[in-house]
Amino acid sequence: MVACPTETSDVRHDWDIREILNLYELPFAELMYRAQTVHRRYFDPNRIQLSSLFSIKTGGCPEDCAYCPQSGRYPTGLERGELLAVEVVVNAAKAAKANGASRFCMGAAWRAPKDRDIDRLVEIVAAVKSLGLETCMTLGMLTAAQAMRLKQAGLDYYNHNLDTSPEFYPQIITTRTYQDRLETLRHVRAAGIHVCCGGIVGMGESRTDRAGLLQQLANLPRHPESVPINLLVQVQGTPLHGNDPLDPFELVRTVAVARILMPASYVRLSAGRTAMNDELQALCFLAGANSVFYGERLLTTPNPDNEADHRLFARLGLRLDKDVG
Repeated sequence: MVACPTETSDVRHDWDIREILNLYELPFAELMYRAQTVHRRYFDPNRIQLSSLFSIKTGGCPEDCAYCPQSGRYPTGLERGELLAVEVVVNAAKAAKANGASRFCMGAAWRAPKDRDIDRLVEIVAAVKSLGLETCMTLGMLTAAQAMRLKQAGLDYYNHNLDTSPEFYPQIITTRTYQDRLETLRHVRAAGIHVCCGGIVGMGESRTDRAGLLQQLANLPRHPESVPINLLVQVQGTPLHGNDPLDPFELVRTVAVARILMPASYVRLSAGRTAMNDELQALCFLAGANSVFYGERLLTTPNPDNEADHRLFARLGLRLDKDVG
């Protein structure tokens, strides 16, 4: 696995909320210029990394995340499933690789895996890794011992989003604290696993909350290697269904500010791309996004089809980056 760009001495971990809001408030062209300048210092602006996301255990989660159709608390019509067999996951990983993905991300709808689940998860990680793919999982909260076992099996990345600012967080989730999330990130780092951590916009949060989320991420001792920016997918039955949609330019500004604050991180357009036209996605790439989740489903919600993505990449002259950290 080729590592992400190395942070240089000018990369900061001490951002003040007012500084971040000042970036958001720049004239659009100035913000885009600054984001592009930073992006080109660390990355080829004409390359994009593809990750594929696959649900290995669907539904029935006991958490009350207000955006999530997999919560067992909401009438979304999603049936609860069991942890998939290794062979099923491997076949999905092979298909993702054939379609151009370099990283295979596996998600399970748990508050936290039980120790008895780890044996199967270790087997899954090792099998996917043997295909020549980078491996990523999102399983909820992890103990230090669980993180270490997954690392030893070959897990490259662990996704655990902060979702939003600490101030807005209690309006979205009450069954898990912000500190719980930060604790899992510490366990993952201590085990030597790369961190994939971002959040969701369009949940009714303010610009200050979006800035607060990015402040939390940028002021971690090490920036996440991948920063997924999710646009809320409104699912009927969840408490956030019916929310006013986010201004598209606010999404682009969020991507640009993330790029400036975390210059050596991959910034990924994640959930919500079906609500974005090609022009909006192009603006996000111009603002510094250089990764997408690829494939026709993201766990349980739709995603653009593969051919549509490849047509867009071709129109924009974006080449696939298959060897990234």
